[in-house]
Amino acid sequence: MRAEDLPRQLARGLAPLYTLHGDEAFLAIEAAQVLRDAARAAGYGEREVLTVEAGFSWSQLGMIANSFSLFAEQKLVELRIPTGKPGVEGAKVIEAYAANLPPDTITLVQLPKLDRTAQNGKWFQALANAGEVVEAKPVERAQLPGWVAQRLAAQGQRMSSEALDFLADRVEGNLFAAHQEVLKLGLLHPAGELTLDDVQHAVANVARFDVFQLGHALLAGDAERFVRMLQGLKAEGEAPHLILWAMAEEIRSLTRIGQGRSRGIPMAQLLKENRVWGEKQRLVDGALSRVNAGRLRAAQALATRIDQLNKGIGQGEVWDELLQLGLMLMGQPVIRSK
Repeated sequence: MRAEDLPRQLARGLAPLYTLHGDEAFLAIEAAQVLRDAARAAGYGEREVLTVEAGFSWSQLGMIANSFSLFAEQKLVELRIPTGKPGVEGAKVIEAYAANLPPDTITLVQLPKLDRTAQNGKWFQALANAGEVVEAKPVERAQLPGWVAQRLAAQGQRMSSEALDFLADRVEGNLFAAHQEVLKLGLLHPAGELTLDDVQHAVANVARFDVFQLGHALLAGDAERFVRMLQGLKAEGEAPHLILWAMAEEIRSLTRIGQGRSRGIPMAQLLKENRVWGEKQRLVDGALSRVNAGRLRAAQALATRIDQLNKGIGQGEVWDELLQLGLMLMGQPVIRSK
């Protein structure tokens, strides 16, 4: 289940084991606390935390599994594996533990984001079969207004779609800040409708971006968002060569997919071969309709020029050229300053 579905599951009753993983830190922290609160309310008053780090002995988990007392208090056990890799010994202990869960105990296993290979591992499958799996997935820009609206509704507030978009633009990529801004609106204003003016006066611009989000904006042809992200990355001190690398990956991917489609290769196969996953899959067709092979070749040539500028070869401003490259990839007119 997604992290936001956890409260509904807990309302139906506590499972003996929960495995929490994902790369959205705020949602992972929040989900873990929701589970702790539910366990405490259900009488699980004792809490034991095991963190797998240098010098950790897996026998500690084995001892919990084998301990049993008629007078033992109900307990919440948290097993934290920051690397997501229990190793050979740890995998065996986890499998044995999941096969024979201790009574009067709820176990929470906390992990970072796991790739498909790790999720198919025996130890993870043993956890999944013994309890519930909760994934803390990032909230994409398209989902963010709905996420904010849901949080506002919980405190009796609502706002127009225009105001939601304004707020989403300023907290994109930073759910901690989004949560804080929603709480701040609850403190500053009473329940009911919030105006765009209310939001503009209350909300700080705390958006954070990473280079991997640029690809979504490029494929969607969202020039306004791309420019905002590029400016944000520049302000945050991101290295331009990393941005160029991310954009060059999109150029190569679109070129290969376009060539393959012209040869009649099924799109599903092309997307898989070029490792295009998730939301980006539905954006590829639109992206290819905006740029032809000639424009992609021109983009590749410009990317080569930017790479040279990064190395101190030639004249020009790298960030300006990155902007032109983005416009070119989105099928927008390229604007050159005189």
